[in-house]
Amino acid sequence: MGDFGFYCSLGWNHIISWDALDHILFITALAAIYTLPDWKQVLILVTAFTIGHSVTLFLSVTNTIRFADRWVEFLIPCTIIATAISNLFQHQFTRRSIRLNYYLALFFGLIHGMGFANTIRFMLAKDQHLGISLFAFNVGLEAGQVCVVAFLLLLSFLFINKIRVNRREWVVFLSAASFSIALQMGIERIPYK
Repeated sequence: MGDFGFYCSLGWNHIISWDALDHILFITALAAIYTLPDWKQVLILVTAFTIGHSVTLFLSVTNTIRFADRWVEFLIPCTIIATAISNLFQHQFTRRSIRLNYYLALFFGLIHGMGFANTIRFMLAKDQHLGISLFAFNVGLEAGQVCVVAFLLLLSFLFINKIRVNRREWVVFLSAASFSIALQMGIERIPYK
């Protein structure tokens, strides 16, 4: 049970810490178009991200796939930029029109999963059960994402329903903030070689 708690905590910190700003920005960009009544859709959204993240994390840890770290670190802010831009094309926030975010979460989760693979690969001892460790990591990851999303949905409720900020302006604000920070990250991480 100690290993489970360790990897669960590792997954939690992978999302919650400031070192994980790229994940927080990605979740912010993904969740920007949702409001509190959409909470079930958002839970499906973060689970799609976790699934994508888990698949490539597993494949990377087992050395089934390998990608150069510098490219993965560059592609992660690119996923945030693409998601933020996608939000700007949302004019009607119907369930059908925002379904694209499920695919973005799943596909871009694949890229984000590669970003942590090297770190966790070195942590897994040969005598540990890989499946349990990765499951625990993903439980922590999902819990962290749910907390970030809950905070964002409550914030959107406050701004849209109480302060009366236009929903479209709120989406543009969150998307532009995520875009700006991710653009700076992307420029800093351009792989020159």
